[in-house]
Amino acid sequence: MSTTFTLDTATSRANPTPAPVRRLTVPTIRARKAGAGEAVAEPIVMLTAYTARMAQLLDPHCDMLLVGDSLGQVIYGLPTTIPVSLDMMCAHGAAVVRGSYRSVVVIDMPFGSYEASPEQAFASAARILKETGAAAVKLEGGEAMAPTIAFLAARGIPVVGHIGLTPQAVNALGGYAARGRSEAEEGKILCDARAVADAGAFALVAEGVVEPIAAAVTHAVACPVIGIGASAACDGQVLVIDDMLGMFERTARFVKRYDELAERVTVAAATYAGEVRNRAFPTSDQTYAAKR
Repeated sequence: MSTTFTLDTATSRANPTPAPVRRLTVPTIRARKAGAGEAVAEPIVMLTAYTARMAQLLDPHCDMLLVGDSLGQVIYGLPTTIPVSLDMMCAHGAAVVRGSYRSVVVIDMPFGSYEASPEQAFASAARILKETGAAAVKLEGGEAMAPTIAFLAARGIPVVGHIGLTPQAVNALGGYAARGRSEAEEGKILCDARAVADAGAFALVAEGVVEPIAAAVTHAVACPVIGIGASAACDGQVLVIDDMLGMFERTARFVKRYDELAERVTVAAATYAGEVRNRAFPTSDQTYAAKR
């Protein structure tokens, strides 16, 4: 029996309660790739999560929760994902695992924690899985990272690959433009996808890849391809939760805003501020009477 966390309304603290639902597994996700001649598998639903409470809310609707290094920007206000540390990823990853009980939790390996060698990657990934209880790690890069992915997979660490637009390489790429617009880029993306899949990644994220190439990648590899700014033909989709909820004024072209939560938070905060200033809050409903 797995463990989930619910909010105790008396204390507003998370307390564990047993949940009669088994968590999805890496093989379950891997099997969501339809083979030749088979019916199309149900698309994989993935969203980012960074806190226990958000994990609670998203978990019933998702197959995978990604603790993305995008937390550097959306949680910490950093300009890129480059400064994100292992400490940050472990702290937020553990919170998301505590707040979920159904989804496969995947944690990004931050820049500088895996590129030097397969051995460095193993040490970082082992720490992440030990400290968080997550099921898998995700790392960026194509052919160059294939030996590292194979090294991890052979040692029992499930890996999600990440090709196309790789934010940790923003300095080398010169920005966040879509990838695959040239013939050379098209060939590289396909080679990267095959290398990552053949190395043992159980899934891969294709980000910012022009639609025809994303569809071609999906058909070219045996593991599920999860798109973000890619194609509806992918085996699943992922978005950054804060973008999807409309928490920021500016979002990428590929983001569909399913709410305008920033506006609603602003209205609620303004209403609260007004009631405090005119002493309409708190009322007798929010205060304690003396006992005699």
